[in-house]
Amino acid sequence: MDYIMKIKEKLTLSNIFTGIIVIFVLAMLLSPDFKGLMTQNLMKIGLFQPEVPKGPTDELAAGISANSKSEEILFKNPDGEIIELSDQKGKVVFINFWATWCPPCIAEMPSINKLYSEFRDNEKVMFLMVDVDNNRTSSQKFMDKKKFELPVYTPASSIPSSYMSGAIPTTLVLNKYGKVVFKHEGMGDFSNEEFKTFLTKLTIE
Repeated sequence: MDYIMKIKEKLTLSNIFTGIIVIFVLAMLLSPDFKGLMTQNLMKIGLFQPEVPKGPTDELAAGISANSKSEEILFKNPDGEIIELSDQKGKVVFINFWATWCPPCIAEMPSINKLYSEFRDNEKVMFLMVDVDNNRTSSQKFMDKKKFELPVYTPASSIPSSYMSGAIPTTLVLNKYGKVVFKHEGMGDFSNEEFKTFLTKLTIE
């Protein structure tokens, strides 16, 4: 009985709360999936909304082009074929640089998948989910496990720093003329109505 009483004395609310906090912090540090899940919940209450450009898209993209043959940007598509970014003129291109071990990337992926599901049948919009680790097997396994339908691409050339300076996730949108009209470093909720309207507008400009 004395032994049980001693245990009860140690299990104060303060100790229990401290233990929960320690477990939570360890989970955040050791599990990218758990950290991604927590961040997803924050996104659901309106945080991490990407800032959509308000002005004319051509003005916003001054000097950043995907159509310069002197600096061709290449990717390998899901079928293993090399594609040139400059050849995608006429399409609105959504590019997301990500990695399977990156919690912010994991957190924003459901919103990108939802966006993709709404535009996947639109021939004027192209999605490139670019695995910066260049490990198609691992990245496709991640997509399959999460039941995401997003097409996995890998880099097949160097990526200009104007596109990605090293931070992931980094998301770009190119207009039909190959100009970068949107760039966002860090996670974002890309399933919101404002962003969808922005993407739709680009297809008709």
